[in-house]
Amino acid sequence: MSFFDRHFAHWPPGVPKALTLPRTSLHYNLEVSARRYPDKAAIVYYGSEFSYAALEREAAALAGYLQQRCGVKRGDRVLLYAQNCPQFIIGYYAILRADAVVVPVNPMNKSDELAHYVGDSDARVAIGAQELFKEIEPHLGKGLDHCILACYGDFLTENANLKVPDFVRAPRLDPGHKGVTLWKDAIAANCAPGRCEAGPEDLAVLPYTSGTTGLPKGCMLTHANLMSTCVGGCAWSQTSSEAVVLGVLPMFHLTGMQSNMNIPIQLGGTTVLMTRWDRDTAAELIQRHRVTGVTGITTMIVDFLANPDLGKYDLSSIVRIGGGGASMPEAVASKIEQTLGLPFLEGYGLTETTAPSHANPVHRPKRQCGGIPYFDTDSRVIDPSSFKELGPNEVGEIIMHGPQVFRGYWKQEKATADAFIEHDGKRFFRSGDLGYYDEEGYFFITDRLKRMINCSGYKVWPAEVEAMLYAHPDIQEACVISAKDPHRGETVKAVVVLKAAARGKVEAEAIVAWARGKMAAFKAPRLVEFVEALPKTATGKIFWRKLQEEENRK
Repeated sequence: MSFFDRHFAHWPPGVPKALTLPRTSLHYNLEVSARRYPDKAAIVYYGSEFSYAALEREAAALAGYLQQRCGVKRGDRVLLYAQNCPQFIIGYYAILRADAVVVPVNPMNKSDELAHYVGDSDARVAIGAQELFKEIEPHLGKGLDHCILACYGDFLTENANLKVPDFVRAPRLDPGHKGVTLWKDAIAANCAPGRCEAGPEDLAVLPYTSGTTGLPKGCMLTHANLMSTCVGGCAWSQTSSEAVVLGVLPMFHLTGMQSNMNIPIQLGGTTVLMTRWDRDTAAELIQRHRVTGVTGITTMIVDFLANPDLGKYDLSSIVRIGGGGASMPEAVASKIEQTLGLPFLEGYGLTETTAPSHANPVHRPKRQCGGIPYFDTDSRVIDPSSFKELGPNEVGEIIMHGPQVFRGYWKQEKATADAFIEHDGKRFFRSGDLGYYDEEGYFFITDRLKRMINCSGYKVWPAEVEAMLYAHPDIQEACVISAKDPHRGETVKAVVVLKAAARGKVEAEAIVAWARGKMAAFKAPRLVEFVEALPKTATGKIFWRKLQEEENRK
């Protein structure tokens, strides 16, 4: 049994190659930081500070409410459906404190999409933001029994003279629904939670990810999985409790969840939180709160650097900037170095690997590169057909074995079995991504074995979008492919065959508008092309690859 160690020659100086992970729950990290730094700001929300002591106190009160008033028991799943806000962090740790499982839901998802999360996870309780109540309401009494409704504005205690979105400032909403409890009332009930019994191998988070077929699948992540990339993140970047991070990546997503919430809480650092991206507000927050670390996606960084007023802000506190989800273009990486004097540190990982499986070493990064395998991670490249292991600079499927690799897909035994392979005496996760490693052990992502569209770092799975398009009364057949987009990298295009009665009567714009009302904006097709018929394979399946190849030639 061997181990991939080609990259060890370029390991960050002073950083151990293996880590001993704590055998505690993720929530215990909050308890420790609250004892160490009770009065320190855990969260700064548009200038309003929220201490570690207050964070632990509200999480405990909400956990008690979930247990005593909502009947949440150990292992139960609870939906967390909100944009970045203090209540997302409190709710997340409250669910863990109740020994339950967090089901983070993209706040861009609509009610029809939410139905799958409710039904598949068997969640009976949701913690949601008030601007999303219209999406939650249809499920109350039809899957969901309780909803704790949060108002972002409750945490705006200071007038910081910042540009704050109107929906964040909106007054508290009370829908008067019997299944709804307002956040302030749930906290005020001051219910004491039971003893915390969750261990490292218990499920902690059930984020959903899609595949090439079917509906989104729940990825079973344990406390130990999350702890591995928390402890790893602290050690890799060699940061301390003085870290101040800009919390702008969405926390329902593993990268934002780990880099902007769980790692700072483990360190006892501070998260300067934004609900909605705004480049001027981001620059002002960096300057005002001396932000040390920024994790972002390509489109966000491009917008930030394009700000004509960027030069008037003091950004000298930043010591680390990085991200993943989409490769950083060479020109943008160069501009980051010119502007900040720092390299952009790219990483690579999936929901199934609790964010990073690979990262660029701080002292020796490479551009447009996923980096080297993370702590205790064995990564190889294999031929996806023969499963033969490949050597340097040979393109194949990237596979990983490590402490961050998920347990499997929720209620999906076959999908779980298909996602793993026995290789060299170990159980490796098949990433579905094509790539190679160079002579120095750095991994590069070249293509996708799975059928996926990457829109500004958001993953869009065509099968899911197609399934929803078929609900349109005028659509007979649909095939979703990617189209080039100068801003998003890729965008979603639907090639559609209309029913005979609708031909010549339905405009492409009407399909786009309908889709935007039914699914998250990043998933909804921005382009629609009508055709007489879709190409088919010999077995009668829609030949999507042919359409994609034709689109790529345009």
